[in-house]
Amino acid sequence: MHRKTFASLAAGLVFAAAPAAHACGSSGYSYAGISSRDKVSGVSASLTSLAAPAVQNGHVAGWVGVGGPGLGPHGSSEWIQVGFSGFPGLRVGSLYYEVALPGKSPRYVEVSSNIHQGSKHRVAVLEVGHRHGWWRVWVDGKAVSRPYRLPGSHGAWRAIATAENWGGGMRACNLYSYRFDGVNVARHAGGTWNRLQSVYRIQGGDNRLLLSSSSSFTARTSTLPQPEEPRQATSANHRNTPAAHRSGSRHTTDQPSW
Repeated sequence: MHRKTFASLAAGLVFAAAPAAHACGSSGYSYAGISSRDKVSGVSASLTSLAAPAVQNGHVAGWVGVGGPGLGPHGSSEWIQVGFSGFPGLRVGSLYYEVALPGKSPRYVEVSSNIHQGSKHRVAVLEVGHRHGWWRVWVDGKAVSRPYRLPGSHGAWRAIATAENWGGGMRACNLYSYRFDGVNVARHAGGTWNRLQSVYRIQGGDNRLLLSSSSSFTARTSTLPQPEEPRQATSANHRNTPAAHRSGSRHTTDQPSW
């Protein structure tokens, strides 16, 4: 799929002060969310789509994950994330995960194309127990990916839970609203979940971060999308994104205990 990646959150942005707000419409990437202060072995959250996305160009997304551009071996880009996405022409979102391995193009996998206003899922990425550097994606307590080896990732990355807005290279007024609740982190591979306590704030552009606590927040644009129209049968989208892959054996040692 020829597009920029969802994980273009540069490490410097996480710790920078929030830049001044801009009028609706941006050509580049901007965010609203949180990052853990400590390195983790997993991150999870209950993610709710509060409104159907309205995307003029590029994409919007709400996700949890680890890694990022330049954070892999020898400055390579490496990450794994899972969440909701929205694209132009669609008033219904998708549930996806994305994995970037060093030296390879990111792989976007659509798990579901049926994320309507009010849809809620518990999403997580977690390092596999007793397999340092191997990570897996979970949705509602079930593995939806095989384990992926991310070299150098063990004990190296902070958790990120954020909304993302990309204008696709042109000034686009993209609208969204996502709710993150119960943001938890795992301190050890295959470990138990603990409520996220201490965070860095991420906020820029036309994105608003409304913190309820260190582990619950709403991320949205200043202008909210119009209410979703009554539901009709939705055909699979035609963005040429791969279908969900559910291969790989299930490891009880890395199964999340919600």
